[in-house]
Amino acid sequence: MPDMMEMFKRIVLVILFAGWTSLAPSKAQPVQTTPPALPPPDVQNASYGPHERNVLDLWKARSAEPAPLVLFIHGGGFRQGDKKGLNPNSLKAYLDAGFSVAAINYRLTTTAPAPAAYLDCGRALQFLRHHSKEWNLDPSLVASTGGSAGAGTSMWLAFHDDLAEPKSSDPVARQSTRMTCVAVDNGQSSYDPRFAEKIGIPRPNFERHEFFLPFYDIKAEEIDTPRAYKRYEEFAPITYLSRDDPPALLSYSLPNEEVGPNTSLNLIVHHPKFGLALKERMDALGIECVVQFQGQDQPRVSPVDFIRKQFDAARRAKRPGAKTAGNAR
Repeated sequence: MPDMMEMFKRIVLVILFAGWTSLAPSKAQPVQTTPPALPPPDVQNASYGPHERNVLDLWKARSAEPAPLVLFIHGGGFRQGDKKGLNPNSLKAYLDAGFSVAAINYRLTTTAPAPAAYLDCGRALQFLRHHSKEWNLDPSLVASTGGSAGAGTSMWLAFHDDLAEPKSSDPVARQSTRMTCVAVDNGQSSYDPRFAEKIGIPRPNFERHEFFLPFYDIKAEEIDTPRAYKRYEEFAPITYLSRDDPPALLSYSLPNEEVGPNTSLNLIVHHPKFGLALKERMDALGIECVVQFQGQDQPRVSPVDFIRKQFDAARRAKRPGAKTAGNAR
């Protein structure tokens, strides 16, 4: 009998211990999350030019009326990247706002130096305007987005004179490349190392980055030559800025801090100073320019809200507020 009692006690203790351990707090396990995937586009890999990378995807907003269009131009230092880099959450936000979205691939510097990427994206916009009726797009309301190289390309197109060729036999080439606004991330208003130095980023700056020589199609010994200087100016968005250019939102994921010997190359080439220098000139011209960066003590403006505001203003004005009419010719 004593043995039976002892065994009973042990069983009870085991049960109690098991219950206690099941209730005891355990270490939190990391939550495994899968990034949302892009939904299939309504138009996939539409070819807007002769090169294999001259393709775009289009997601159409659900709208009885022609929908405004938002372009996504991917980054990657003009050397890499793909239209698949479009953030699914951003895509959803634009579609929910009633904006159709086109993501564009373009030639990289492994194939062709500047201005190939710029001209390809301009052609893609013309192609979209040419098909605006077919795809239920409003050709007078176009915004461009993208990060880094995509930001620079967006701004170059936004500030450059219209690339349309009204007398061309090509109906796509007759379309406008003008925009209503841009809303970009970590953008450079110029890739000119001399410009960067003037705004507080000592040399060498851009010269240190692997994108630099292939983009400008120059050799290291040509960096400070008249040929290089000419190309720096031709491919800098800020070169073309004038009073009738569209508003811009420039957002930076980095702080506006002084550049020193230990500053990362990532900050050097994506510094908020590039946005602030652009804003200074745009303010002087009376063009709205919002610059926001890490560490600012102010609410951030979302790209969707900024773009919606500019589209609404353009609707009220019955024109895109650009150098030439943004409507398809």
